[in-house]
Formats: sequence, structure tokens, C-alpha cells
Amino acid sequence: MTIWTPNLRGREGPLYRVIADALGADIEEGRLAAGTRLPTHRELAEKVGVTVGTVTRAYAEAERRGLIGGEVGRGTFVRPRDTPRHLPSPAPDLGDDALVELGLNWPATPPGDPAGRALRKSLDALQRSPQLPDLLDYQPHAGLPSHREAGAQWIQRFGLEVAPSRVIVCSGGQHAMEVALSALTRPGDTVLCESLTYPGLKVLANRFHLRLHGVAMDEHGLLPDALEAACRTGAKVLFCLPNLQNPTGAVMTEERRRRIAAVARQHGLSVVEDDAYGLLLDKRPAPLCSLLPESGWFIAGVSKLLAPGLRMGYLATPENTHTERLAEETGLATRMTPALMAEITTRWVREGIADELVIRRRREAQERMELAKKLLGEWLPRPGRGATYHLWLKLPAPWRAEPFTSHARRRGVTVTPAELFNVGPATAPASVRVCLGAPRTRASLEKGLQRLRDTLEGGPEPLASIV
Repeated sequence: MTIWTPNLRGREGPLYRVIADALGADIEEGRLAAGTRLPTHRELAEKVGVTVGTVTRAYAEAERRGLIGGEVGRGTFVRPRDTPRHLPSPAPDLGDDALVELGLNWPATPPGDPAGRALRKSLDALQRSPQLPDLLDYQPHAGLPSHREAGAQWIQRFGLEVAPSRVIVCSGGQHAMEVALSALTRPGDTVLCESLTYPGLKVLANRFHLRLHGVAMDEHGLLPDALEAACRTGAKVLFCLPNLQNPTGAVMTEERRRRIAAVARQHGLSVVEDDAYGLLLDKRPAPLCSLLPESGWFIAGVSKLLAPGLRMGYLATPENTHTERLAEETGLATRMTPALMAEITTRWVREGIADELVIRRRREAQERMELAKKLLGEWLPRPGRGATYHLWLKLPAPWRAEPFTSHARRRGVTVTPAELFNVGPATAPASVRVCLGAPRTRASLEKGLQRLRDTLEGGPEPLASIV
């Protein structure tokens, strides 16, 4: 935990807001890195000389601004900038001194990206379509039948056959996660997940008052024996990312998926499988949910593979699930997914545009991965992995993740420390996630990777482990 003390000098207003302002300034200026665990309410109150209630209000205000997040049993942390509460655009390359953003997990945009042209073509066709006014009306909670059919076709690309009646059209993968978890859990429940997991799950767990239990992993993802032991917690839900896991990039082998499915079946686990990146892999095993038709909830990504601005995702429910009733209950949050976005995505899936975009993004991701291997290969645990948007960089001793993140930012490049992904009481590993897609050009990416290399080769400064 950091020994952070806010600088309140020269600030005016209520004390709780002054503390929140100081916290925001330290985050913005790089003195507090993403993933930093903040002092407890009582510790900060004693340090600043205010009441615990004032610190509680200050932290609440900072959380409202999207600066920090709390986790049951672990504390309060500085949010990463790629969590759903805060999604800035990657900064343009403004010269040699510009900050290079390798902390945002954005899709890699290839030169001459056809997505813009495809959008113009689709909008041009829609404006002449007699169907256009209908897209402005209220729609079924689960989506129009044609949109659900396109969702089933998209899910088939991932290797899972589902009937359109089992598909719910969602406003992105995060919304699909929310739909699944709201159906499967109640406040106080325990949800199993990888010991290093996607921060969006932590946000939802905090909102739904769920306890996350991290399950040990290796380079192939979840360990079956560790999952077996974790089932003793009484948990009935497992969330996992078998393909290009975020943040580690692990890909679960076919044999490992069979073993995980066997444990889930034995203990009656419902499995929420998030596949945001799977189509980037030329070859991939069948989805885990294909082995669990009675209990698997599959999220087929769209944002990372086509375009984040579409805000689309598809959730495939298990067999014998009353999908219409589920969609009606969960539709209370958003009422419906915008039909215009769903229609554009439907046309892209049917016309082959979606497949072209995936091929282009896969090729661009592979090119960027080759650049990362060239500059950081000696520090990458598996430099031979195929196309991916993010890498898991294991830091050499004596580096730790938070000091490295702060030091790298001072050198002009951002990464995300392991603390942001860590679940459970175990100490986070000395690793950082490096994202390859956010820089707009490969030249900007190369500049950022070189700065990371220089940081690694230079080693920590004296007392760099103290924040």
C-alpha cells in the first residue's frame, strides 16, 4: 500500500472535495500509477488530520469521477484508464516528447482501415431503405429476429453453434457480462475467475456486491486442480477468458478445456466465457461452452474485432434457458440495444465485411507483435505467440510493477501494472500489461516499445520502490 499523502495547500472548498482534487492531480501528473492501493480511510484520516467520514466522502467523490475503485476485502485502488468508467482516446503523436499510450487495450487499426468506408457504404444504403424509420422505434429486449440471427452467425465464427433464439443482442461485451451475472448471481455470492482477470469484471463485482475468488493459472490458463479446490467456496459461477486471456495472453489448450469443463460439470458451475479476441488466432480450440451446452454462457466479442464505436456484443445462453424472460428482466437497464448499430453490424456480418475487418486486424496485430518481439523479445515469456493486442511483460528483478509503471511514465510511455488485474490476497506478480493497439501508427508504437526497453535496461533508480 502506498504511503501517499495528499498535498492540500492552495486548494479551496469542502475538505472532502479538496482531498479528491489532490488525488486527481497526483493521478494526472503520474505520481500515483494505475493499480496503486491507497491508504485505508482511517490511516488517511490520521495522516491528514480529518475525520474518517471526511475521507469516506473524499473517496466516494473520487470514485464518482472514475479515479478510483474499491474492492471488498482488498482496499481502494487507482483505476486503470481502460476500465469502463474512463475510456479516453489514445493521444495523437505530437512529436518526440509525446506520451505513448500502451496502457489502453484498443484494437490495432491497420493503415487504410476499411471500417470507415464500410460504415459510409452501410449508412448510404440505410438512408435509401424503407426499413430505416423502423429502427427508431422501440425494439424487443433481446433484439430484432434478424439481428439475433446475425448474432448466431457471428458466434458460429468462434466455433459455437447456437440457435438465434438463444442469442441476446447486447451493447458491447461489458453489457453482456452484466446480463449474464445479473441472471446467475445475487448479492454476496462468490464468483470464480482467473487469479489475474479483466478489470471490467472487478467493476461489476463491486457494483453487484459479489466476492471474486481468484483461481491459479499457468501459461495455458486456469489450472483444473486449483478450480476443483476453489469449488469448495460454494461458488456456482466461473468467469474466464480462454483465448488470449486479458491480461496474460494465455490460450487454453483443447485438453485443458476438457478438464475445466469436467470440473464445472461435476460441481454444477455455470461458466461465463468471454471471447473478445479469439478470432485473432488463426487456429483455436472449440469454445469451452461447446463442452457445456447446459451451463455455458458465451460472449462473442465485436468491439475488439470490428469497431469499438458500434458498441455491440452477443450473448449466447445455455440450452433450455428462458431467453425471452431473461432479456425482459435485464432489458430494464438499457431497455434495448440501439437498433441502428445492430443493423449495421448485421449487414457487416452478412456481407462479409466483418470477416475482412478481422483479417486486416489480425494482420496488423501480427505486424505489431513482430515489432514487440524485436524490441522486447528477451523479456517476453512466450515470444512465439501469434497475433494479439496485449502482452504480459514479466519484469526482471528488482523491478516491481507499480514502480516500473511510474518510472516508465516518466520516460514517456504508459503500461498497466499487475495490481489492477490481481484477485485475492496473494501479492501481484512483478509484471505489467503492454498494449500494442492504442498507438495510431507503428512508428509511435516503436517509440513506446523502445522507451520500455530503455526503462528495463536502465533498472530502478535508488528508492524507486517507494511511492
